Amino acid sequence: MNLNHFSNTTKRLILVINPGSTSTKFSLFEEDTSLFELTLTHTVEELAGFEKITDQFHFRRDLIVWELAYRKTDLNRIAAVIGRGGLVKPIESGIYEVNDRMIEDLRAGLMGQHASNLGGLIAHDIASSLLNAKAYIVDPVVVDELQPVARISGHPEIERISIFHALNHKAVARMYANSINKKYEDLNLIVVHLGGGISVGAHKRGKVIDVNNALYGDGPFSPERSGGLPSGQLADLCFSGKYTHTEIKAMITGKGGMVAYLGTNSFREVSKMVENGDRKAALIMDAASYQVGKEIGAMATVLEGKIDAIIITGGMAFQEKFVNGIKTMVRFLAQVVVYPGEDEIKSLAFNGLLAIDGKIGIKTYS
Repeated sequence: MNLNHFSNTTKRLILVINPGSTSTKFSLFEEDTSLFELTLTHTVEELAGFEKITDQFHFRRDLIVWELAYRKTDLNRIAAVIGRGGLVKPIESGIYEVNDRMIEDLRAGLMGQHASNLGGLIAHDIASSLLNAKAYIVDPVVVDELQPVARISGHPEIERISIFHALNHKAVARMYANSINKKYEDLNLIVVHLGGGISVGAHKRGKVIDVNNALYGDGPFSPERSGGLPSGQLADLCFSGKYTHTEIKAMITGKGGMVAYLGTNSFREVSKMVENGDRKAALIMDAASYQVGKEIGAMATVLEGKIDAIIITGGMAFQEKFVNGIKTMVRFLAQVVVYPGEDEIKSLAFNGLLAIDGKIGIKTYS
């Protein structure tokens, strides 16, 4: 992503904070240049002592503040602190300044508990201690562009909601469109984010008209989420007397998926297990790619088979064998393009630079 349109006599700093379920990523930009970028991985054991995601606030914030001090950062030059958007109420795509209402909703977990909730909270806390900085979030995971028919679940007590990796979905979709000299808004794409959670979205001419809820029990299972479980058996488990409500929720998000089957939420560790001949790990990895392929097929029907490309991204996309399993299932539908990792840090910084230069409208959360 090109940040080189801007130049000022005194270059400002932009701090980018991207908390994930199993890591804290943060980077410091001098306008168009990344000065450093770090990814701190958190093990299951490290996070086990925190009952709620928001309880991790001080732990994660202090890691960032310590690193800034260690690098002798001139904090007065920080003009913007950009946090990954969390589970606020459903809103349209864009950049929002963090305000009191947003902080209240993030702390309360209005739409649920997720590490991305910490993005806005930490950004606001750091920015409020600085002279000239403002805190923002961009394209939070609750960006909602679902078509009405996609909201129907099958029971009026439960409505399907939009929770997915909106920031990275949008970033890689625009990157791909730019690579073929077309506009994102002119393409039909299926975008797959493979990370701590997995989301598969149908992008129709610039809008994500359908996507699985990547946080709470929908779509493929992931390193730490159970995905869509058989409803009847889940109901039986809920009323078996063996588990509390909190424990059931943790089985769905945080302690489900690969960590439940194999004891680790690290996809790298799972990959090593497979390489070392672990047959159970190989079966679980095959099942994960199988479920992703099935979900892509479902989104292909949403787009009526008119698909310009299938884009695979996220940290798990570095594992070639895993991605090849998905490709084998879906390549008959459309060209498959892989962007391993994610472009979220650059996308957040890019939006922050647009904001402080007044080149993008700042939206108000209310």
